[in-house]
Amino acid sequence: MSEKNQHANPNKSRTPRHRSREFALQGLYQWLLNHEDAAVVAEHIRTAHGFDKADVDHFDGLIYGTIAQAAALRAQIAPLVDRPLPDLSPIEHAVLLIGAFEMVNHPEIPYRVVINEAVELTKSFGGTDGHKYVNGVLDKLAGRVREAEFRARAADNHAKISSNG
Repeated sequence: MSEKNQHANPNKSRTPRHRSREFALQGLYQWLLNHEDAAVVAEHIRTAHGFDKADVDHFDGLIYGTIAQAAALRAQIAPLVDRPLPDLSPIEHAVLLIGAFEMVNHPEIPYRVVINEAVELTKSFGGTDGHKYVNGVLDKLAGRVREAEFRARAADNHAKISSNG
């Protein structure tokens, strides 16, 4: 990944947790292409410039958890995409895995934050309109795995629209 594409907005302050997602994305990209063991991937990523500014615990959870649960996460994502998962770009595939992992395993992170972070990752590292695709897929996934939170947000949005009208 080139220096130019490293971050969508280099002036934007990135939190340690966001940085952990960036590094996890790089690791998952490597894993998808090379099929290396999670420990090998994680060790390689730990040597990357700027890793010391990442949330190491979150990175570890993402890289090891996503790889360990990849089959189950893909099973949840597959019905929501319009093509076989191997046909997705490796960036979109990795971002969807990270988003699905956080959506399923981190209920303390609001689903809108999970989606926003995934969109930002895709804007930084993916193709031109990949972020729109990722947004749509993860929004559908949120309706399935975070049904109560998803419905509450939809009801809140409906109430706001009704009160403004």
